[in-house]
Amino acid sequence: MNDKPDDTTPPEGDRPDQDRPPVPGSGREGLSPVPFPQDKAAPQDPDTADDVSDLGEGPDAGYSVEKQIDLSEKSYSQGQLVRRRFLRHRGAMVSLIGLLAITVFAFTSIGYGVIPGWWGKNYWEGALVENQGRPTLGLWPPAWGEHPFGQDNAGKDYFALTMRGTQRSLIVAFTVGLVSTVIGVVIGAIAGYYRGWLEAILMRITDLFIVIPALVLAAVFGKMANGGIWPLAFLLSVIGWTSLARLVRGEVLSLREREFVTAAEAIGTGSGRIIFKHILPNTIGTIIVSATLAIAATILTESALSFLGWGVRPPDTSLGLLISTYQTSFQSRPWLFWWPGMIILAIALSVNFLGDGLRDAFDPRQNRTAD
Repeated sequence: MNDKPDDTTPPEGDRPDQDRPPVPGSGREGLSPVPFPQDKAAPQDPDTADDVSDLGEGPDAGYSVEKQIDLSEKSYSQGQLVRRRFLRHRGAMVSLIGLLAITVFAFTSIGYGVIPGWWGKNYWEGALVENQGRPTLGLWPPAWGEHPFGQDNAGKDYFALTMRGTQRSLIVAFTVGLVSTVIGVVIGAIAGYYRGWLEAILMRITDLFIVIPALVLAAVFGKMANGGIWPLAFLLSVIGWTSLARLVRGEVLSLREREFVTAAEAIGTGSGRIIFKHILPNTIGTIIVSATLAIAATILTESALSFLGWGVRPPDTSLGLLISTYQTSFQSRPWLFWWPGMIILAIALSVNFLGDGLRDAFDPRQNRTAD
């Protein structure tokens, strides 16, 4: 008898049974049938699974639902979410603080109407020109002085003049922004929801205002206002609504086909309520961005009109009129040109960044800021 092993017998590692699925509980499937030490404290009865106590940290700690869910976290309303998003937008917060500072400084320093201000000088009385009208404002060492922004050719306090011009420019800009936004939203919403012949008429009127150069219309309306600040603001509103109307119309055309609008119509909700309660709140991001752009553009338009002599007129003043009046002093006394110019730039940038932050806060599709 030959006791030599058969050469046809496969080696230990090459046996066919090695390719068979491991038998559960054999210890060869990679899962030990013996529970791990950290699992021995876990109850096996499903009815007592919620009674697991917190055994502390480490491998011997039991599983706890309370550890996985923060029970202290609360839900927020839509208004609270908007506020949280806006407050976390750094650019918007810095811009808001800057714009509020400029507005408060302009209206409290020299007063407005019958309300007196804390600054002792006014913008219409001249005086003796001191030190060639140079500004007395100093950064280091800090100094305010008698005329922080200097004096003009007639000895008027240029700080008071600049604050008066800032008041008039802000009034025109925010009035135009508000009125033109209302006009554009109403016309765009009506045209997008009703469509048909009404949409055709409203959009052709919009196209008529668009094809005429805005500066030409602004110049005509500026002449009609005859230097009055409120007539100028309302007349400029007539040319500032066209772009927003087209944007809102496009949004409404898309939203009116959504299921929530169909459901509202099915239960008999009126058209006005559908437009203003269901559709327009979903376009708030577009509306806010367009409104802020309109405010920033109006600041520049009013400055251009006053620069050309078709806006605010003496004895009143505005930031654009100050730049126009003292443009020849750019080489000899540049502070007469730079102060109103820097304030125009600061207002325009602040409004733009503020609109960007409001858009991110109101529009849930924006993910730039954390909730």
